[in-house]
Amino acid sequence: MASITDLTPGTWTVDPAHSELGFTARHLMVAKVRGKFSDFSGTVEVKEPVTDTVVTATAKLASVDTNSADRDAHLRGADFFDVEKNPEMTFASTSVSDSELAGDLTINGITKPVVFDIEFNGVATDPWGNTKAGFEATTEINRKEWDLNWNAVIEGGGMLVSEKIKIALDIELLKG
Repeated sequence: MASITDLTPGTWTVDPAHSELGFTARHLMVAKVRGKFSDFSGTVEVKEPVTDTVVTATAKLASVDTNSADRDAHLRGADFFDVEKNPEMTFASTSVSDSELAGDLTINGITKPVVFDIEFNGVATDPWGNTKAGFEATTEINRKEWDLNWNAVIEGGGMLVSEKIKIALDIELLKG
């Protein structure tokens, strides 16, 4: 089984061409709407011991894509991300283990702790001699904790958009 101890010390960077930063929200409480951010970056500074590793990441909120231009425009506006005032979402780790990545998530100028469940997928060398590593991470947040409060009551009760948002990362790192 792969372990984060398989990562050699040094700087690893997120390869955005082989990574995804996605999210899922409930719509009308009966269906899921999935989205992603296409403009993001991150680094992993692997330390000795590996539990001292530092992870940082940034996503440009204007790059949100839910496969609906109208919905994406609404998410970029003042009801949600207000990208004119808050162009980025950031993450800075506070602890790393084989099973969890904990840190501070900042959205809308508000920083809150989050814990991702992680699955480390291992290290490999690509055909061009580059060392790569991969992992998946998931967490669930309540968007209202970051003042992302907009919603609408639907007929028969309930809300248009769920408060709980699932975040899913599928990350490939490049060494050096």
